[in-house]
Amino acid sequence: MGQKINPLGFRLGTIHDHQSVWFAQPKNYSKGLEEDQKIRDCIKNYVQKNMRISSGVEGIARIKIQKRIDLIQVIIYMGFPKLLLEGKPRGSEGLQMNIQKELNYVNRKLNVAITRIIKPYGNPNILAEFIAEQLKNRVSFRKAMKKAIELTEQADTKGIQIQIAGRIDGKEIARVEWIREGKVPLQTIRAKIDYCSYPIRTIYGVLGIKIWIFTDEE
Repeated sequence: MGQKINPLGFRLGTIHDHQSVWFAQPKNYSKGLEEDQKIRDCIKNYVQKNMRISSGVEGIARIKIQKRIDLIQVIIYMGFPKLLLEGKPRGSEGLQMNIQKELNYVNRKLNVAITRIIKPYGNPNILAEFIAEQLKNRVSFRKAMKKAIELTEQADTKGIQIQIAGRIDGKEIARVEWIREGKVPLQTIRAKIDYCSYPIRTIYGVLGIKIWIFTDEE
């Protein structure tokens, strides 16, 4: 079971919560889902254009969306929010104006908040962005994975597993390479495991990065 299901969905309701919190009639559900995706895409595009990125890591861990009848609350969890706050216009105000303009919100109020993650490299999404940037710069995949593990150890995690699949290092035949440090109990529901699947485009084709991080156990 631990290898055949998404670790986040497997623990949904016990360890993890929904990233979108709202209710809708069945006929309006698809519109609400499409709206959520547009908001997330708008945020990521804005961050890519306006952040002063030196390492290539955007630092977005997750985006939580809460909806009411007349209000949309968007909470962005970032590892390096200072890079975005240094842009113009400053902070969440410029991002909020951009979302309102792109999605044409007139009768609904939008509120965007940015929350800082204390230990960014303990999050799999940020770590996957770091590995992706290393692979794009043609750094050896083994060196990139070992460096990622070193960064994760500084975040006081109990275990990590990294998997990279595709034409690694430009080889003709696609393969899967993985590394594990510590313990990663995938079949234990009470284990707090964070997970992400991150695709990247390289000159050799698409590579897939999967990361499991074990932080604690209830």
